[in-house]
Amino acid sequence: MSVILVIFSYLLGSVSFGYLIAKRVKNVDIRKMGSGNTGATNISRVLGIKYALIVFALDLGKGLLAVLLAKWLLPSPWVTIFCAYGVLLGHNWPLYFSFKGGRGAATALGIFFGIMPIAALIVFGIIIVIILVARYVSVASITGAILMPFCVPLFDYPREYLIFGLSITVLIIWRHIPNIKRLLRGKELKIGEKVDIAPKGR
Repeated sequence: MSVILVIFSYLLGSVSFGYLIAKRVKNVDIRKMGSGNTGATNISRVLGIKYALIVFALDLGKGLLAVLLAKWLLPSPWVTIFCAYGVLLGHNWPLYFSFKGGRGAATALGIFFGIMPIAALIVFGIIIVIILVARYVSVASITGAILMPFCVPLFDYPREYLIFGLSITVLIIWRHIPNIKRLLRGKELKIGEKVDIAPKGR
């Protein structure tokens, strides 16, 4: 059962809502637009904030669904963690879309809402403040990823979640290396700034 749940989580994560919505709305391949990312940030640059919020909610929702289902069917921290890895890997490297997905921040947030809800709510609040003040989603995402593991001992969550949280921090930072490079060069786009709907490389 646990293996089936992990496989299901990966297949669920592989559903690329950003790609599907961009195809539906503008008939474009979002992987060839802007940063080439299928997540909500690139959607906001290509399609606008409204569609970005939809993609963000759906990406968050699949992370939340995967861990809640795991906790309900097999209430074990390690099964939940492996399902969390499954849905996140599916989002970042989707089977159905040539293994080209998003950065994983929204899906990771959904995962943490499922396993550490109070901590996730606090970190989400901090993320919103950073976005409103600095207007850099990448900075907010990286900050949230760094903060989350520190919440495990503060709220007395299972120790296994600390290991998971630290690994997700590394993954999110690694996936945001292109953003970090653009930030250092002053080339990173702020939230609300749009790009032309024309194919571009990463």
